[in-house]
Amino acid sequence: MMTRRDWMKLSAGAALATAVPRALAGAASPTAARRSIPDYEEPMFDLPGRIKDAAKIESIELLKHGSTFFVRTRSTSGVVGLAPTKQVELFVPIFKDLVAPFFLGKDARQIETLVDDVYHENYKLAGLAFWCPVAYIEQSLLDLLGRQTGKPVGELLGGVVRREIPVYLSGSGRETTAEQEVEVYVRASGQTGTKIVKFKIGGRMSRNVDTYPGRTDKLLALARERLGRGVALYADANGSYDAPTAIEIGHRMEELGYVMFEEPCPWEELTETQQVAKALKIPISCGEQDTSLWRFQWMMQNDVMSVVQPDINYNGGLIRAIRVARIARKFGKTIVPHNTQTGIASVNILQFASCVPNIGPAMEYPCREAQRTASWFAPNFIIKNGQLPVPTGPGLGVEVDPAFLAQAEVVAKVS
Repeated sequence: MMTRRDWMKLSAGAALATAVPRALAGAASPTAARRSIPDYEEPMFDLPGRIKDAAKIESIELLKHGSTFFVRTRSTSGVVGLAPTKQVELFVPIFKDLVAPFFLGKDARQIETLVDDVYHENYKLAGLAFWCPVAYIEQSLLDLLGRQTGKPVGELLGGVVRREIPVYLSGSGRETTAEQEVEVYVRASGQTGTKIVKFKIGGRMSRNVDTYPGRTDKLLALARERLGRGVALYADANGSYDAPTAIEIGHRMEELGYVMFEEPCPWEELTETQQVAKALKIPISCGEQDTSLWRFQWMMQNDVMSVVQPDINYNGGLIRAIRVARIARKFGKTIVPHNTQTGIASVNILQFASCVPNIGPAMEYPCREAQRTASWFAPNFIIKNGQLPVPTGPGLGVEVDPAFLAQAEVVAKVS
């Protein structure tokens, strides 16, 4: 039996051991002090080694023109990068007070390390509201580096392997009837030549409640009837179901020949989604709200999904999305990023798909504005034969009319 005296001796010994420096205690090997980097964070592109001249960041601005936002970065040598953004108004304090100041004065060629380090300094904020500002600045800096070197972003991030990107139409809503929604996609598929479309089913995080009784059943069957077997069908539940209900819906989709079932259960309920994936033959996709590389790795390792769907913005930018793709390749998964952007704001997903080997058969593109053109930027993004060309210019590859940009309000500036 341990006496009080024995306990005091043991406690004193433990205290002494913790007071001895690790190097003197002899318990740690010389390698223990080295920085531990998870394999999914290992640098991939060696931009400092490939880009001769430094790109010290002099200023970072958030611009607004109507409902359109941009991040503009400038180097001390005068090179300017510009990236369109989304969902930024709610994040302005994080952008202005935490994220942008961290990047100021740094060398943009170190962008891979900077993306990690800004997280390590602000890890308690990790989540969509933090990673979106990081993503917007990262994409603007990649545009800057591309313009400095005369190379497209895809070339900087691994090399361009495809010049045209097949897309699937998405972006449907739940405010329409099943019949109205199917007609939207019948028209859009005919106009764009797209051979894959995705419908929204269920009620969106609705605990098994449909938008109105029978809508999902009607939509699933009618879509197959109207679009025929020449169009592949996906469906997105946005976390509408518990596992038993999702399995029931999934079996119905399998009978109708659907080929992807997105986010059947609430996105945080990983074991629920895992149950669905194990019970069905149809591939399960998810990941749009996730912002942890470790979590993505766990989900793939445990077969929560077959198709991996990080959002390029929500997950922190192009580099982190490519890291998710690297994990997916390790586990034999395909990657199809979530995307709600069209026009100039969709350029990030095209640059991503241009250089990532293991993408799925098509990238996501919202259909309601799929063929809209604008006069203030070039090129316009028009789907032909179900594909979008990757811009070939330097950086992100888009040019904004200087007159349009001159009218933009400066929402925040760090310099």
